[in-house]
Formats: sequence, C-alpha cells, structure tokens
Amino acid sequence: MRPLEGMNSTMMRARNVSNPAARRAALPFVMALAALPLAAHGQELRGPLSVNTAAPAAAAPALPRGVSESVAAVVNDDIISTYDLAQRVRLLIATSGVQPTEQNLPQFEREALISLIDERLQLQELRRVEKEQKFTIVATDDEVNEELDGMAKQNNMTGKQFLAVLAQQGVGPETLKQQLRAQVSWQRWIRGRYGSRLRIGEDQIKALQDRMALDASKPQFEVSEVFIDSNRVGGRATALSGAQQLVAQLQQGAPFAAVARQFSASASAATGGDAGWISPGEMPPEVDAALEQLRPGQLSQPIPVKDGVYIVYLKDKRSGSGQTLVSLKQAAVALTPQATPGDLEAARVKLEALRVQIKGCDTMEKAAAGVPGVVAGDLGEAEINDLAPQFRQAAETLQVGQVSAPIRTNVGLHLVAVCGKRASNGQQLNHDQIENRLYGQQLSMISRRYMRDLRTSATIETR
Repeated sequence: MRPLEGMNSTMMRARNVSNPAARRAALPFVMALAALPLAAHGQELRGPLSVNTAAPAAAAPALPRGVSESVAAVVNDDIISTYDLAQRVRLLIATSGVQPTEQNLPQFEREALISLIDERLQLQELRRVEKEQKFTIVATDDEVNEELDGMAKQNNMTGKQFLAVLAQQGVGPETLKQQLRAQVSWQRWIRGRYGSRLRIGEDQIKALQDRMALDASKPQFEVSEVFIDSNRVGGRATALSGAQQLVAQLQQGAPFAAVARQFSASASAATGGDAGWISPGEMPPEVDAALEQLRPGQLSQPIPVKDGVYIVYLKDKRSGSGQTLVSLKQAAVALTPQATPGDLEAARVKLEALRVQIKGCDTMEKAAAGVPGVVAGDLGEAEINDLAPQFRQAAETLQVGQVSAPIRTNVGLHLVAVCGKRASNGQQLNHDQIENRLYGQQLSMISRRYMRDLRTSATIETR
C-alpha cells in the first residue's frame, strides 16, 4: 500500500499551516498494513464496536469473550473509555509506521492516552470560552469533513475511501474525526487569540541572520529529530524507555518522519522531524557531542538531556567554510586619483548626508536618485576574500542592513551597504523564511505553555 498523506497528532508545532490545503500537504503519514491484536500491560484492549465502525466485523481484531468497555481515564469529570483508548492506539499504530510488539504496545497506549487527555482538555477549554464570549470556536461537522476530504484528496481518494482504509485497521470513523475536531479547533483558537498579537521585529530577524553568518565557519549538520518530553510522558525513565523502543523500530525500517509526527514533542514534528541544517550550539551539548560521532546516514541511540530524550538521524554533514558570500549595494561619487582635497571633501559631505537617509538596502537606490552626482547600484554577491581591500573590511565588520562610512578608491568615493551574508557552501534563508521560523517557534511555545497550565489546573484520574 502506498503512503497516505495528511495526518498529524500534535498541533501548533510550526507556522506552515495557515490554510487547510497547506496544512494537509505538510502532514504526510504512512499507514501500516498489519492490524495486530492490541495488548496493554498484559490485558487486551477493547476492540471496535460494530455500531461505530464502517468496516465489516471481520476487518477488526477479534475480542475475547467477557471483555467489556470500562473507564480508562477521567478528565474533569469527562470520561475516556477503554474503547476510546483502543481506537486511538489503533490509529496511532496505523499512522506511525511502527509495527506493534509486546514490548512497545505500552508505549503506544501511553502516547494514545496522553493525546486523548490533551484533546479533552483543549475541547473543554474551547467550550468554556465559547460560553463566556458567545462565539463559535469548536469546528463543526462540515469543517471536520472538509478537512477529511482534503486529506483524502491528497491520496487520490474520496473521504469514504479514506475512512475505509482506516476501517481495515479496525479504526472507526469517529476516532479520526474527533482527533481532527480537536486539532483544527485548537489551532484556530491559538492563532486567533495570539497569532495577531505576535510581532517579529526586524532586530530579531537581523540577529538570526547575523548568527547564521557567524555560524558559516562552523561544521554544520542536516538533522532529523525526535524529542520525547519527559514531563509529558511521566518521567525521565519512561522517556528513555520509550526512546529505546522507537530506535529499535527505526532500525527495523519504521519511517522516521511518521514516527516523529506521532511521538515527537519538538516543533519540527509537523515536518516529520526535519530540523534542517544546524550548527553546534543550536541543540543541547549532549546532542552536539552525539552528532560529532555520527556519519551521514546514521541514527543515534537515545540521547538523554535535561528535559527528555532525543533521537537524531544525521542526513548530511559539511565542514565549516572560511568563505562567506556577501551581497552588496553601493552609492558612489566618481572621483579620479588626481581629485583635489576640495572635491574629495564635497563628495564626502554629500555622501554623509545621503547615508543618514538610507535605512537599508531597499532604500539606497531611491535615496541616491535624488542627489545630483551620486550613482547607486547593486554590486551582486561575491566571496568576501575576492573583494577589494577597502570593501572587504566593510563587508567583514558591518552587519546585514548597515551602511559604511564613505570609502575612497581609485575611481571615487563610495557608500557600501551589506544586504546579505551566507556560507559559500550553505543555503541562505530569506527575510520571510526567517520571520516564519521565528513566528512558528513563538506560537508553538505559547501553545505548550497553555497546555501545561491546563494540565496543572485539571483533575485527571487514570485507571
């Protein structure tokens, strides 16, 4: 069976889901073929009830006689049944690509129960807000079905066919729909309440650009990651045990991206764990040390850190480069080497006055156009070491967006603006990409804090 696309169990992880179509395209998942009987702590879980599944009875795992539905957890007086839990475990298995075993089924059940509890807390909070503020937040049936149809379309299926594939794994349609309802609603609320208030300043963008330029000389690693949050799963020992189970499954061929989407607490989970190119210092020191020992194509063992456990897959590695590419613009007054001191001083005064008007690369040419005798233009991109000595010093010392003092050359007097810097062997994020990254990180942090507060104030009892 080919991979299916469009599923993710954790919302608010990155700013790449501004509309339903983009969200579905960004969240591919893999359906496992095998639907095995599910056990947890030695007891078989409740299978799908015939009244709640669109699949024939034979499509679901058989149940032993005498097994009845009971309470798995209570969240502020809202019951999560063993049937709810069994269904979510099956959905998790189907979408993670991890084959169930006796060893990892407790981990599946734990992750499924955590997700169900979080979703109940989210929906309870949203209904409370709806009641207080008199407007609709929780997604309607039509909106959930629209999301489902979009997921199906990504896989060249109808919504009915899509649900039928899940039914073959013993997953009833309401299990997926309830998960989608919580995800869509929570995302809408977080974006609506906080998204419009977030402001990514130019100073933040410039700081990241400068840091990326400085990191150009350091070794860089292209990494995919899974982060198991020890606070979320019940402690460091549980996180380490779960990570060990996942590493075993990944070594046996489970898709890393699917595992990351379902189990990782990192913001990169929304993109299948893809953290992109990173430099030393961007991740915990324990992870940096592990990356130094890995070769491209290798998977790490679990890496314990302060708040949990990492699993990293090293896609590629490149050594640091001493060469930096810099993009420059200039505004200049033509002067021969024989220019008089008076001509030189007049040109300097003219350029210093212009310099005050220039607010960055985007404004240089427009500002220069109004000054007689000044010509402005784009110098393009070049390696710093290939620049004329006078320009090289400005390119090395100025930050992106800054303008130099007047620089004398044999052909004139120049103002030089640094428009961008990047490693000669690296990729440069543009202004909008950096802004999107910072926005997504902040929105994800807000959502995690909100959920932490909901959990702290809730009454949660597990059976």
